[in-house]
Amino acid sequence: MLHALWVLIIGAVIGAIAGAITSRDMPLGWIGNIIAGLVGSWLGEMILGSWGPNIAGMAIFPSIIGAIILVLIVSFIVGGMRKRKR
Repeated sequence: MLHALWVLIIGAVIGAIAGAITSRDMPLGWIGNIIAGLVGSWLGEMILGSWGPNIAGMAIFPSIIGAIILVLIVSFIVGGMRKRKR
């Protein structure tokens, strides 16, 4: 149970870092950051492997890179949808 909470906290931090680096906000605020951090961690480790320091079972550098990619993709899709509604 404590490990799951730790994973969510680290996922939120990774998502927040990715949002700060890209200067884009995720939909749903902190929940979006947690999702971006967790999915970005999975994506980054699948593409780049598991190298660098690990916290809560997530390799930090590939996780941040994966979360940045995810934030950019989501913001591109959401931004395109907002332009179509206008």
